[in-house]
Formats: sequence, C-alpha cells, structure tokens
Amino acid sequence: MFDCGTAKSHERADLVAPLLQTSAKWNNINWLNRVPCGTLVAVTAKERSVLVDIARPELKRKKKIRRIGYVIGAVLVAIGITAGLMHLQPAAPSVDKSTVWPGTVERGQMTIDVRGLGTLVPDVVHVISAPADGTVTQRYFLPGTPVKANTVIMDMTNPQLQQEAMDADYQLKGAKAAYEQTKALLENQLMDKRTAAAAISSQYQTELMVKETKEQLFKDGLAPELDVKTAEVQATQLQKQDELAENEVQTFQNSMQSQLAVQEATISQKKALYDLYSSQLNQLHVRPGVDGMFQELDVDVGTRVAQGTKLGVVTQPSDLKAQLKIAETQANQLLIGQKAEVDTHNGIIPGHVTRIDPHVDNGTRTVDVKLDGPLPEGAVPDLSVEGTIIIDKLQNVLYVGRPVHGDENSTIGLFKVVGPWSNATRAERVQVELGKTSVSNVQILKGLNVGDTVILSDMSAYDAFPAIDLK
Repeated sequence: MFDCGTAKSHERADLVAPLLQTSAKWNNINWLNRVPCGTLVAVTAKERSVLVDIARPELKRKKKIRRIGYVIGAVLVAIGITAGLMHLQPAAPSVDKSTVWPGTVERGQMTIDVRGLGTLVPDVVHVISAPADGTVTQRYFLPGTPVKANTVIMDMTNPQLQQEAMDADYQLKGAKAAYEQTKALLENQLMDKRTAAAAISSQYQTELMVKETKEQLFKDGLAPELDVKTAEVQATQLQKQDELAENEVQTFQNSMQSQLAVQEATISQKKALYDLYSSQLNQLHVRPGVDGMFQELDVDVGTRVAQGTKLGVVTQPSDLKAQLKIAETQANQLLIGQKAEVDTHNGIIPGHVTRIDPHVDNGTRTVDVKLDGPLPEGAVPDLSVEGTIIIDKLQNVLYVGRPVHGDENSTIGLFKVVGPWSNATRAERVQVELGKTSVSNVQILKGLNVGDTVILSDMSAYDAFPAIDLK
C-alpha cells in the first residue's frame, strides 16, 4: 500500500522515480496524484524491493530539525510559564476580624507616660533592734496589732548582763562609801587645823593687848622702853603665825574639795556603768518606742540574738508611699516632681515622684511616689498597685493606639483597613513613621491620616504579604 498521507505530490514523484523504470503505471504522475489517500495500490515484489532499498538522507535531516524545533519550543514555553508565575502576586491570606485589634488615628492631645507595677510601703519605718545579747522568752503581740510607744511587745533575758548589773551596783555602793569615809577624814583634819589657827589668833590678839598696855606704861614712865619693843616683836611674830594658820586652813579646805572631787568622779563612773546595765536590763522588756502598727516580727520565742539584731518593724499605716518598678528603657525620661497616679484597685490616688533609684535591678529601676491624696479603704503596706507617671503632654498631634511592635522614632509596616471597620474586607500594608510613644499611644509623623484604621495586633506572621483579606 502507498500512503499518500505521508507525502505531498512532488514528494510522491520523488518517491516513485526509481519505479519509473520498472513499471509504466508509476511513470504516470497525474494518475498517481489522483489516487486517494488510503487507497491500496498493488505493488509487485520487484517494485517493493526497489522502494525499500532506496536511501533518503534528506528525510532524516528534516525529522531531526523538526525534533530540535519541538524541544526548543517546549523549553521556551516552560521559561515563559516560570516567568509568569514569578510575577504573579501571592494570594492574600484571610484573617478573622475578631482575632485582631484595630485602632483609629486621631488628632489632639497625647499624653506621654510610663507605667509600672509596685507596692505600697511605709514612708517612715521604725526598726526595733535587740538592746543587748539575749534570748527571747516571751512574745506579747503579733504583726498587724496597733501598739503604743511604751507597749512591751516581747521579753528577753541575759544572765550575764544581770550579773554585770549586780556587780556595777556593788561597785557604786563601794564608791559612795569610800567617798563618805574620805570626806569625814578630811573634815576632821580641817577641824584640827581650824582649831590650831584659832589658838594662834587668840594668842595674837592677847599679845596685841599686852603691847598696847606696855606702850601706855612707857608713856607714863612706869615701864622701860625694852618691854615695849619686846611686846612689839612678839605681837609681830604672832601676827605672822596667825596669817600662816589661816592660809593653811584655806589651802587644806581647797585640797579637800579636790580629793572629794576624785571620789565623786569615781562614783559618777560607777553610777554610769550601773545605769547602763540597768537600762539594758530594762530594755530587755522590748518596746517599740513609737506609736504605730506592729508590722513585722523577725524572731520567735527561744531565739538567741546578738545586740543590734533586728527584732521587728513598726510603721505608720496612714503614711504610705508607692514604690514602682519602671523598665530601665523608659526610666531615662523620669524627673523628680513629675505627677503620677497610683491605682490601688480600690481607687486612684494622685501623687508625685520623690526618688529615682540610680541602680538597675533585673532590668527595672525603683521609683518612689509620694501620695498626695487620702488612702482608700483597705490600703495597707505591701498592697499591690499600678502606677502611671506623666512625662509630657503633646498638643495637636496625630496619634493612634500603640502597636505590638512599635518603638519610638522608628518606621514600621502596618495594615491599613480599606473602608470602615464595620464592613471592611481588606487591609493593605503601609509604611508608617512613628514619633514619641507612651504606654498606650504612639505619635504618627507620616504615613497615616485622621480617621484611618490600622491593625495594632501582632501581624508578623503576614510580613510577606502586601495585603490581607478580613472576614
């Protein structure tokens, strides 16, 4: 059979050219062209051998070129499809509106503040310490009890201190006895010297009268001049002895006072030691020293403590302050005197900053806030509170709720909702330049306008998408 579907008319001529010499029917080209495709044409064995044995290299070359064209076409089609897929935008993911947190841009006053957790602590703390070494033998009150300054809250004992107080008492009594003995001895000696001085003074006065008598007798011619001169000499000597006796009495009296002063100093020393031991013994009946609330007890009955050991704490329950823990990254804007608000969960109390701890502890700094308002019901030391410290107030600025990821003075990507939030179905990513930040708001410098609604939730899982579908 000759398949005309595989060869055109001129190809048929080429195909049958070798047969022209073997058969007259093959020499008639017109007849061959009129043969319908698929028609069986009788071919003799001689003609079949001629057709099979003839080589056709041009057909192989054409088939090879055709196959190469097919491969090149397939490669070009694959490259085109790949390039098209690369330029296709990824399909926008769907996000449930109920799982995200939107915020609307506003213009107005924006308060810059920082917040921190903390507790109420006493502004004045009175620490009760052990007055001496001893053992706690009795406890009369537990923490939370109001006490007076002279209320005995516990008793302590110290046998050694009791013995030392007793010895000091005996030494004081001995010093007083020695003083009295010395004083009596000195007074007796003083009396003897005064007696001797009085005798000499009496002799001097007598000699003066004898001298005056002899002078009168000499004037009357009844006594010789020698008697007068002798009387004058004796009177002069007795005068000197009288003066010396008086000086001796005065000198001894002064020395007696000095000797007694030494004894008095010894008595004072012994008395001070005895008073110290007595005071320490009395202080073993431990008292708070101030009126207030017995806030803390640090020892149990039977505990032996050294002098100066902390036994407890007394505070003024009406005089409390807030101690807040502020993140160190936010504390650099704090100043003494800045206004604050303290939330006790039973009321908000105004206050102001009085102290900023210069040290950092676990990434926070401690800030003391003095409370300017009355304490609400239930406000006690160690009560957990939340504090807000106002840093500044910006006027007429664009602001929105603070995104989960939004640092001060940075540029971030936010999904801006297309249309009103109530019926929004799509949100597109925009670049937003941020300014100052507070705890709950952030200033908008560029990228958003008043009324724009953005998603403030953590959308980091959709960073690779320019838009999201809302459902």
